Amino acid sequence: MPSVHLLRHGAHDDVGKRLTGRLPDRGLTEAGRGQALDAAARLDRSPPSAIYASPRRRTRETAAIVAERFGLAVMEAPALDEIDFGEWAGRDFAELDRDPRWFAWNAERDTARCPGGETQREAQARALAFTFEASARHGSTPLLVTHCDIVRSLVCWSERRSLGDIHAVRCDPGALVTLDLAATARVAA
Repeated sequence: MPSVHLLRHGAHDDVGKRLTGRLPDRGLTEAGRGQALDAAARLDRSPPSAIYASPRRRTRETAAIVAERFGLAVMEAPALDEIDFGEWAGRDFAELDRDPRWFAWNAERDTARCPGGETQREAQARALAFTFEASARHGSTPLLVTHCDIVRSLVCWSERRSLGDIHAVRCDPGALVTLDLAATARVAA
């Protein structure tokens, strides 16, 4: 079983201000495009065999920048979509900081559910299943362009960490991580 590259989309206007979630976004900022170009350059050492992106505009634009460098098509993967934040989608972080449920969800990622949305564990499970599927389909290192909490949850899985540790995993816009699925699978066996 080979490895997979995980790439968080580049910056967009809402980063750090508003929980965009699955709502429409305006795409990447100039900084976000630069982050995607930087990630593409870092992939020169281990070019992707295929490129998948979540359905969100910010991930598709990030993936397209990388795809152009390697002459690959971008395939859409709903399993890589952002967490379904339910009623929190679109709210400013300043507003969320006054909601005790927001604190509970962030403190209890192993079990808590977003109001009207999904749990971190559900999001991790769908993304993880697709990660193995994409890896098996392409036989080498596919690139999965997705979202911060999806990347962090997959890193937690790979490192055998609780989802309660998710905030300890750094994942800035444009962050690129490679997971060795074979090594992780051996540890799990």
